[in-house]
Amino acid sequence: MLDVRPSGRTLGATVTGIDLAQPLDEAHRREILVALGQYGVLCFPKQNPDPAALKAFSERFGTLEVNVAGKYQEPGLPEVMILSNIVENGQPIGLADAGQDWHTDMSYSSTIAFLNVLHAIKVPRRDGRVLGSTHFCNMHAAYEGLPDELKTKLEGRTATHDFNKFWEMMRQRGGNRAPLTPEQRRAKPPVSHPIFLTHPITGTKVLYANPGYAVKIDDMDPAESEQILDFLFRHQTRPEYQYSHEWTEGDVLVWDDIGTIHNAIPDYRPDEPRLIKRCQVAADQIFEEGPALAA
Repeated sequence: MLDVRPSGRTLGATVTGIDLAQPLDEAHRREILVALGQYGVLCFPKQNPDPAALKAFSERFGTLEVNVAGKYQEPGLPEVMILSNIVENGQPIGLADAGQDWHTDMSYSSTIAFLNVLHAIKVPRRDGRVLGSTHFCNMHAAYEGLPDELKTKLEGRTATHDFNKFWEMMRQRGGNRAPLTPEQRRAKPPVSHPIFLTHPITGTKVLYANPGYAVKIDDMDPAESEQILDFLFRHQTRPEYQYSHEWTEGDVLVWDDIGTIHNAIPDYRPDEPRLIKRCQVAADQIFEEGPALAA
């Protein structure tokens, strides 16, 4: 069995007793899924999977996304994206962001994300202090903390999510993002999702309307929609819902995109190298498999 040590916070656990460079057996896969339902964010320290092994581990949980941006992918492995501020021979080797904000990946897709799987290879530090931490918020707790009258008002309602909202926000903050092309916009048109989702593993409700991509509550007066979304965005990022992960080289961090939102902190300079390899897992399997795990 895996050794799962909870953080003691609203999210997070450290998992040892497994080598992610090796094929993932079914028993360990199910243990990981159950732990994700309980803790939302799992850190597997001191790991060294190569990109092919990272892909193989990730695709045991669902179909892997190929990012619509179409750049900064591992050669021969488009499912493995490179996140980095490193420049070689005048060219960036990965997608470098000048800033981030609270979001959950792939809420802009008709099939939403289930997991993010990130492997830290280089972690920026300054004066012994770790930079580039990733912060999370617990969307189970955020739903539970909503006023009852708002839960009733929004039950059964949907919100529109738009990939371009977050992309343009990141472009305005700098980095090396170009505007989305018309072809890229057509590939990721706005989509709608329930504001409250039933989590496939826990069977309980989560708030699923994040600041990065949600643009409106469908079939609602625009002014009221804006007012409610503004409240939801402030509510879901309250300090009591937050958890922070400080990276160490060799960390493989796996988090549940349905039950959390996240925010990467850009407190490092261009001369403080950061290199992470990432896979994104779609939720095309977990909604069928999850109820059996919770039983």
